[in-house]
Amino acid sequence: MRTLFTLLFAVLLVLLLAAALPAPIDPVAWTPDPDPGLTGPYAPNDRLASVERLLEGVGTGPEDVACGPDGTYYTGFADGRIVRFAPSGEYEEIVNTSGRPLGMQLDAAGRLIVADGLRGLLAVTDDGGLEVLTDSVDGRRIAFADDLDIAGDGTIWFSDAASRHGYKHSMYNFFEGRPSGSLLSYHPGTGETRVHLTGLFFANGVALGPADEYVLVNETHAGRITRLWLTGEKAGQRDLFKSQLPGTPDNLSFNGRDTFWVANPGLRAGIDALADLPVLRKMLSRLPYETLESMGPRVSLVIGLGLDGNVREILHDPDAGFAAITSVNECDGELLLGSLHETAVARLPH
Repeated sequence: MRTLFTLLFAVLLVLLLAAALPAPIDPVAWTPDPDPGLTGPYAPNDRLASVERLLEGVGTGPEDVACGPDGTYYTGFADGRIVRFAPSGEYEEIVNTSGRPLGMQLDAAGRLIVADGLRGLLAVTDDGGLEVLTDSVDGRRIAFADDLDIAGDGTIWFSDAASRHGYKHSMYNFFEGRPSGSLLSYHPGTGETRVHLTGLFFANGVALGPADEYVLVNETHAGRITRLWLTGEKAGQRDLFKSQLPGTPDNLSFNGRDTFWVANPGLRAGIDALADLPVLRKMLSRLPYETLESMGPRVSLVIGLGLDGNVREILHDPDAGFAAITSVNECDGELLLGSLHETAVARLPH
């Protein structure tokens, strides 16, 4: 009984101390879309259990993987390093952004284009240097460049995940519940950066559709994918490509044929449960930031969507051997998986 009393007293003391501290967020209540959970087409399986780990121990947090020529790949780590590597595991460091490299892709000229969460949209030059393509738009700094895709005309479409809290405090955006993400484009010929969509619920993965007819952007917080039409009668119109996903969609990629790959580092259940509890979220935000980052179970979830938005494939690992998956890229018949927290890249024949 004394042990229980001591524990309850300690919990109460922590809550009282937390209530006295200033909160880093100004949360609001919001209404989530229905969550299907891991049922129906999302039912668990073990298709991710057989992934092979590459670059084990080379770095932490290989958030995205870009397909390179001749079977090579690129990825970036939490310490700013970007490496080029082979399926054998051999690698070489090509640059350090001194930021946080997230989404990346090679352009038509073979330059590696990088969405850096701290520095904006970057290009790796032939001599191993860095060029800042853009770090501001409409007089404001791009707070959180996240993912990108490159159109046939060279236009780089990319996301600014949230303007309220940047990469170093990204979890605050989820606890605050205020949509502040944007979909942007950068034209290398003119140097113009434009805003196309605003008010996105944590704008994340970006992928162009067939023939660049439309561009998709993931709204991680809301578990949905928004579409902006670029050509045809619907040009300039916005609609939903897919809603009511069970996970928190992160990076997004198109395999060029029939599938959009959606990486899900977590499940919506925890976020949605606090949607109408802004006071509780405000209290929780006073906890050490590392504690907020560690909340939630380990999850391994990849969703493959067809051009009609319907589920084509679902990949799970019930043991979450490779978890917090933030990117899926189909390269030469294999799926390359990135992660925000793992110390390796994963590969899965497909």
